[in-house]
Amino acid sequence: MDFLELEAIEGLRWSWNSWPTTKSDCESLVVPLSIMYTPLMHFSELPTIPYDPLICSRCGAVLNPYARVDYQSRIWSCPFCFHKNHFPRSYSGITETNLPAELFPTYSAVEYAPPQRKSGSATTTPTAAASWGNGFNQGLRSMSSTSSFSSLASTVGGGGGVIGELGPAFVFLVDASMVEDELRAVRSELLLVIEQLPENCLVALITFDSMVRVYDLGFSQCSKVVVFHGERDLSPDQIQQFLGLGYPKQLHHGKMSAIRKQSFLLPLAECEFNLTSAFEEIVPLVNVKPGHRPHRATGAAISTALGLLEGCSVTTGSRIMVFTSGPATRGPGIIVDSDLGHSIRTHRDIITGRVSYYDRSCGFYKKLAKRLLSSEQNRKPQPGSAFFIQFITRYRYGNGGMRKRVTTVARRWVVGKSPEVSSGFDQETAASVMARLAINRAEECYARDVIRWLDDGLIRFASRSCTTYEDHSFLTSSTIPLMKPDFSG
Repeated sequence: MDFLELEAIEGLRWSWNSWPTTKSDCESLVVPLSIMYTPLMHFSELPTIPYDPLICSRCGAVLNPYARVDYQSRIWSCPFCFHKNHFPRSYSGITETNLPAELFPTYSAVEYAPPQRKSGSATTTPTAAASWGNGFNQGLRSMSSTSSFSSLASTVGGGGGVIGELGPAFVFLVDASMVEDELRAVRSELLLVIEQLPENCLVALITFDSMVRVYDLGFSQCSKVVVFHGERDLSPDQIQQFLGLGYPKQLHHGKMSAIRKQSFLLPLAECEFNLTSAFEEIVPLVNVKPGHRPHRATGAAISTALGLLEGCSVTTGSRIMVFTSGPATRGPGIIVDSDLGHSIRTHRDIITGRVSYYDRSCGFYKKLAKRLLSSEQNRKPQPGSAFFIQFITRYRYGNGGMRKRVTTVARRWVVGKSPEVSSGFDQETAASVMARLAINRAEECYARDVIRWLDDGLIRFASRSCTTYEDHSFLTSSTIPLMKPDFSG
C-alpha cells in the first residue's frame, strides 16, 4: 500500500488504514487510531464547484461519491445515517453517465465556491446565479458531452424555508408542579436560553406533574399536547405510537426508516414563537394536598423524552434537560411517597436496605441508560464492512469569498488479528502521532516520565510486531524501521 499516493488523492495520512472492530483490539495496537489531515492541501485535480453543497437533512453530511443514488426517483441515500434525501430540481438531468463533480468516484475532495452575495441586493442568494452545468465545465472531465442543469435552488434540499444543516437537539422537561415564584424564575431563564440557541437546533417541550404532556410545537392555532399517564411505564414503541412516530414496513440498507413527519421536535427557526408561548402558559394544574408533596412523574417524563428522540432518529447529538424542584413521587423512577409522613431516604437507609423504591427505581434508570446506548450498540461494526469519515473545512479565499472544502473517505473494519491491520500500518504517521502525544504529555509531566512512557509504548509495540525465538531473541519487521526499539543504551 503506497501511503504517499493515498495522501495525494485524499490529503490524509492514517496511522492504521484498517480498523479493528473492538475496543480491546484497538488498545492492543499501542499506536492509537488517528488521522492527520491537511485542510488546504494542494491537489493536482481539485474540482471547484460554483454552488452550495447538498446537505443530508438528518445528519448534516455533504453529498459525496459514497452516497447511493436512485436516478429514477431523484433520491440519494446518505452513507452516514442512511437517510434518503431528494435532489432539488436543478439536478433533474442527473444520470449514471452525467454526474455532478461531488459524485465522481475519482474525487475524494471537492471545493464549493458559490458566487458572492452582491452588496445592496436583498434578493440575490449565493446559489441563485450558479448553474450545475456551468460548474462542471471549469476544469472537470464530464462523463457526458452535454450538461444542461438549471440553477440551484436557494434552499439546499428543496422546499422553501427548510433548514439544510440541523444542529443538536434540546428537549426541555419542566416540572409543572413548582410554585408560581419558581415557575416564573424558570420561565425567565428558559427564555434567555432560547435566545442564545442557533436557529437550526432542534427543540421540544415536555411538562410533567402527575401527568406528562408533550407539546406539539408545529400547531399554532392553540396549545396542543399529547398527554401520558404518569403512573405508566411505557415501552419506546408505545411512546412513539402515541406520538404518531410509527415505522413503515420497508427496510433500506438493512435498517428501519422512521417516518419523519412530526411536529414535536422541530428546528427553533420554525417554532420559536410557539415554544416561547408554551413557556409562558406553564402553570400548576394540580392542587397539592396539605401534608403532601406535589405529584411528580419525573421518570415517566424522561422516558417519554427519550422515546421522542428515538422515534425522530436524532443523530446530531441531543440533550434532555430536566428542570424540577423536588424528588419523583409518582410512577416509574419514584424516590419517595407524596405523603410528607414518609421522609426521603438517606445514605444510611440505602446502605441498610431500608428503602422502599431503591431497587426498582435503580432498575428503571439503568434501563434508560441502556436505551441511551442502544443506538451505538446496534451500530456495532462488522468485519469487512466499510466506514466513512468526512472533513468539512470552511475558509475565506484570497478574493474575500467563502469556500468549503469537503473530503470524504472510506476504510474497512477488520478483525483484530487480520493481516490487513499490519499491512495498513503507516509508520511515518505513527511516529508523528506518538511525537505529538509526547509533546502534549510534556506540558504536564516530567521529561523522564514522558521518555519512560515512550519507551514502554515502543517495547509493547515491538513485542506485538516482532518474531520471538526460543533463546528470547527477537527480530523486528523490516517494514517498521522508525518504530524499532534501541537497546544500545
